[in-house]
Amino acid sequence: MSASSDLQSSRRPATPAAPQGVPGWLVALLAVASGMTVANLYYAQPLLSSLSGVFHTGTATVGTLITLTQVGYVIGMLFLVPLGDRLEKRNLITVLLTVTTLALVAAGLATSFPMLLIASLVSGATSVVAQILVPFAAGLAPDHTRGRIVGRVMSGLLTGILLSRTVSSLVSDLAGWRVVFLGSAALMAVLAMALRAALPRHAPTTTIPYHHVLRSTVRLVRTHPVLLRRGLYQAAMFGAFSAFWTTVSFLLTGPRFHYSPVGVGVFALVGAAGAAVAPFAGHWADRGLVRPMTGIAFVVAALAFVLAGFGGHSVVLIALAAILIDTAVQTTLILSQHTVYQLDPAARARLNSAFIALFFVGGAVGSQLGSVVYHTGGWIALTALGAALPFMALLYWTTERRQRAAAKPGTASL
Repeated sequence: MSASSDLQSSRRPATPAAPQGVPGWLVALLAVASGMTVANLYYAQPLLSSLSGVFHTGTATVGTLITLTQVGYVIGMLFLVPLGDRLEKRNLITVLLTVTTLALVAAGLATSFPMLLIASLVSGATSVVAQILVPFAAGLAPDHTRGRIVGRVMSGLLTGILLSRTVSSLVSDLAGWRVVFLGSAALMAVLAMALRAALPRHAPTTTIPYHHVLRSTVRLVRTHPVLLRRGLYQAAMFGAFSAFWTTVSFLLTGPRFHYSPVGVGVFALVGAAGAAVAPFAGHWADRGLVRPMTGIAFVVAALAFVLAGFGGHSVVLIALAAILIDTAVQTTLILSQHTVYQLDPAARARLNSAFIALFFVGGAVGSQLGSVVYHTGGWIALTALGAALPFMALLYWTTERRQRAAAKPGTASL
């Protein structure tokens, strides 16, 4: 049985009427909520040097905190996000945010590094709420504005990723690292109540059993080659992104710059400028410019790492590289999500699950490999790794036309 036949089951609820529009306040809430939840994956990044001292672990070992959090996110994407097609979304979001709150409390009270790792794994898995909210917004939006609305929600999500480092550094300096996690736990509790009150009920799009939902998610990767291609594109880009942001704190706090954790957090603000590209990327997607803008983003990311390599002694050049890297990664992410969501409207949660899981594997590998490469080869080796990843994606991108020519009529555009 194919994934499409699963979705056409006679037991599937009736397809809702075409959306007429999304209120601006709801788009803003979804953007803020996405940013707040995904920020949980990144609070620890600027604190790695401090946590290394607190728990008496080495540079490479403490980097596993970021890796394991991202592994948790992959687990959540594979096993929790597909439930967005199977269950009523508002209830699912409430449950996941409740578990996230408890996990963050455990992280804030951690008395050992393994305890912090386990709590981070759980909070990473349940922070996939952000990836339930994005297809939720896509489902509410009319076809002709879907790219722009997804772009606005994604701008909130990406701003949360980037500002999380600054907030974490400032809070840690003022009140200690534990308050970073405990404060986020309080925010998640408030967010759970706000979303519960504000979100409209959204009926499941399928009633097939949970294990069939998981199987159909895997089948979607085989059924839609575009999904796999876009997932691999973003795996390379997110691997480079994670390698950069996991290790730049070591560079900035090291003998070249002597930054404090707060200084690292302030530096992270420059990356937030890259979030401004999100609405533009959504507009490019709506205009049918997905393929050319994807190729341009790969080139920009590779050149940004070259710039970072040459600017190892200049914080200005490293900051410029950070802006370019974040801009390129966010561009490919939004272009890819716009493409993936068109593949099957009734399976958006599962499509998003497979897509995000694919590229977060790249992010987890990038975080760990980046830590090891920086520890053994220094900043130059790290930037060489970072440049190589989008360059490989660019080489794969050159095969796109050949695959499209061979695709059957009706296959979604790359």
